Amino acid sequence: MTAYEPVGDQRAGSDPAPDSEAGPGPDPAPGPGTGPGPAGYDAVVLAGGAARRLGGADKPGLRVGGRALLDRVLAACAGARTTVVVAEPRPTARPVTWAREDPPGGGPLAALAAGLRHTTAEHVLVVSADLPFLAGPTVGRLLSALAAGDADGVLLTDADGRDQPLVAAYRACALRRELAALARDRAGRSAGVADATDTADTPDLTGLPLRRLTGALRLTRLPDAVASFDCDTWDDIATARARIREHGHVLDEWISAAKDELGIDLDVDTKVLLDLARDAAHGVARPAAPLTTFLVGYAAGRAEGGPEAVAEAARKAAALALRWAEEAAAEPAPAPAKPDVAPDATPDTRPDA
Repeated sequence: MTAYEPVGDQRAGSDPAPDSEAGPGPDPAPGPGTGPGPAGYDAVVLAGGAARRLGGADKPGLRVGGRALLDRVLAACAGARTTVVVAEPRPTARPVTWAREDPPGGGPLAALAAGLRHTTAEHVLVVSADLPFLAGPTVGRLLSALAAGDADGVLLTDADGRDQPLVAAYRACALRRELAALARDRAGRSAGVADATDTADTPDLTGLPLRRLTGALRLTRLPDAVASFDCDTWDDIATARARIREHGHVLDEWISAAKDELGIDLDVDTKVLLDLARDAAHGVARPAAPLTTFLVGYAAGRAEGGPEAVAEAARKAAALALRWAEEAAAEPAPAPAKPDVAPDATPDTRPDA
């Protein structure tokens, strides 16, 4: 577990075909908040661990905030040209390329090598599938720091200052160089190896610890106690589930989850929509708030627009709600009811009246 300290898409299920050879294709638009970063990057997600501290549970499929941990990580690296998941294939919220180390369960270095074979970009994001708070802005920071410097990689450190090499961006050439060196070294130490000079295509990295790789790289470190939080135990899962319901987090988490569930890859100004809901509730009637925001979304969809269409529809609806409120405020107050007496009647002022 990484220590944690609290701080103040068209939906497309991927075809579960092993080692699908989907090419990187053209660079898509960067994911929300990914920052400048390099022109393009690939992502390798390691999702094939045994989860022994979770009793062998399907860790990538465990849900936090209504979404599988793996899908949360895939959303964070939505800007990748190619995303490779090293694990047995399963349905996912975003299309991916599947890979598997041979033999399965060979450890993180073997899994990384298997995933790296499907990438072509100069920079590669390498993450595990159990990071509930990894998000686009953090991915952008890692990639931007890598592009701006000359290090082999940029990784996060946790609340205790420990390196987290599976929340990092690396130069692909450096990874391939050191993985090949480790494979050659192992082959050279093995008895009966006739030629240990060409192992790059079939490296034997089974069981080697990740520090054998990172120890040979020049690394830059970025502290981030939240994004580096990983879920190794049931207590970690409970902590993650509780945090997203904290005040200040729950709304953003809900909107992100709803967009993934509905297959919407659209960033809009939530303050505009909340202000519209408030104006409709106060100026018209409370049920007008959810109905009005629904109509705004429907109108923007009919216009086949993006965030600008949502903002324009919200502006028109808010102006209408304010006009309703102004009319209600301008209406004269009703006259007091008249007594049911004749116009010329005089009050009876006798003491016993």
